[in-house]
Amino acid sequence: MFQKTHHRKRGLIIVLLILLFAGVGIFFAYKYNFIPHKKYTDKDFGITFHQSLSDKDGDGIDDYSDIITSAKEYVATCPKYKSKYYEGGYPNDEYGVCTDVVAFSLLYSGYDLQQLVDDDIRNNPDDYNIDAPDSNIDFRRVVNLRVYFSHTAESLTTDVEDYENWQAGDIVVWKHHVGIISDHRNSDGIPFVLHNGSPEQASYEEDILATHGEVVGHFRLKDYQSA
Repeated sequence: MFQKTHHRKRGLIIVLLILLFAGVGIFFAYKYNFIPHKKYTDKDFGITFHQSLSDKDGDGIDDYSDIITSAKEYVATCPKYKSKYYEGGYPNDEYGVCTDVVAFSLLYSGYDLQQLVDDDIRNNPDDYNIDAPDSNIDFRRVVNLRVYFSHTAESLTTDVEDYENWQAGDIVVWKHHVGIISDHRNSDGIPFVLHNGSPEQASYEEDILATHGEVVGHFRLKDYQSA
């Protein structure tokens, strides 16, 4: 009788441990987006997307819409995460890093971030911790983009709970990472992010805005035509 009771208890403990480990596994799989999160849109939260009056590349699409469309087009090429140096600046192969999502999103919208950052570094050298400017790489560093956009773009809330003031095409900056705000949101209204953060990430569009770490910058290109 004692032996049967012992075996039952041990079996129960094993079952509980299996359930515990399964629960922990599911939690982390969801947290890191390996289990897809349900996607919502602005319409689900009564949020209006504010279009830009600017159309830098003259393609008939406003800049803000162009940036999010361009970001999607770039990540659709599935760039493999790898940090490399390129003569000419922009990656010309199958690789890329987080800053390239921003760079190509802007490039396809009519903004040459390489030239713009290089100009800003030379005009404001004291704001950048750079001994010898190199236009081939400076625009592909997160720390430099944070400075550049603080000079040239509209700085917005970094409070992710203030989700109504985040919109597709905005640029989000963490201390060591950067991405483009998606046009999808989670169940709390917090937007997803289009980014390239590591070879192990689940997809290029992830629900990470509130979980990746402290947001240190939130920028939107200035709408010069509305000034």
